[in-house]
Amino acid sequence: MGAGHDHAHDHGHGHAGHSHGPTLSTHDTPEARRSKERAILVAAILTGGFMGAEVVGGLVSGSLALLADAGHMLTDFASLMLAWFAFRLARRPADWKRTYGFDRFSVLAAFVNGLSLFAIAAWILVEAVQRLRDPHEVLGGLMLWVAVGGLVVNVLAFWVLSRAEGDNLNVRAAALHVLGDLLGSVAAIAASLVIIWTGWTPIDPILSVLVVLLILRSAWAVVGESGHILLEGAPAGFDARAVAADLEAQVPGVARAHHVHAWSITQERPMATLEVDLAPGAAADDVRRAVKDRVRETTGMEHVTVEVAAGAAQDG
Repeated sequence: MGAGHDHAHDHGHGHAGHSHGPTLSTHDTPEARRSKERAILVAAILTGGFMGAEVVGGLVSGSLALLADAGHMLTDFASLMLAWFAFRLARRPADWKRTYGFDRFSVLAAFVNGLSLFAIAAWILVEAVQRLRDPHEVLGGLMLWVAVGGLVVNVLAFWVLSRAEGDNLNVRAAALHVLGDLLGSVAAIAASLVIIWTGWTPIDPILSVLVVLLILRSAWAVVGESGHILLEGAPAGFDARAVAADLEAQVPGVARAHHVHAWSITQERPMATLEVDLAPGAAADDVRRAVKDRVRETTGMEHVTVEVAAGAAQDG
């Protein structure tokens, strides 16, 4: 029998009914997207509003911890606005040039925001070394009050973002920036208390470096995950080899499953394509439906494209 091809596409967006394997992310609802968008805008307003006060406080008090936190808040404000813009841009419909729409821009924003954390860390480390070599006078009292104000603002911003984070890399990257500010404020408070009680000013740059090291660990994770998506890596929990083997063993009529590919537009939009060779006498439509149902059941993935070929092809 000659080989023929039967294409079918599925664009469903709900959750799989009975997942027995790792469940992959699904689409955000419009309400969830708007909630994330509002959360990022509120966090940006809070961060940008307090940034000026922290700059003045850092300059007057001579505190590197405050200046580092203010610099971090400046980049955070820019990063939060970029994240907010990514959500706004994702609202635009797909067109003939961008058939998947603009959702991927949010992943790009997360990647850029993660990289910016490394730039911030480098600046703080260089400044800390200079401060340790040439200590500056620090006004502990003023530093304490400004740091407390920054802590309150950052706690509010982080609380807003953590409520909306879910599985979205863009929001998680924004939350990491705010968490960095929050930890920076805690470090500034601790440093100011040490300076007030003992007058030992090196604690200021030392704690700044400790905060940087904490942030870099999380920044690396965000850059790694967003970079994985940008490089069309398989979604977390998806093993193409296991999917092919499962289809061949569990779906009647499948002689061979191959060319299994999976990627994500965003964390919430995983997709897969695969080819199956029919066993003799199998009905293409029945096998195609069964394959889609099985992939959904075992992975939770909703967007699956299946190509069915009659006859057992020998290509790889």
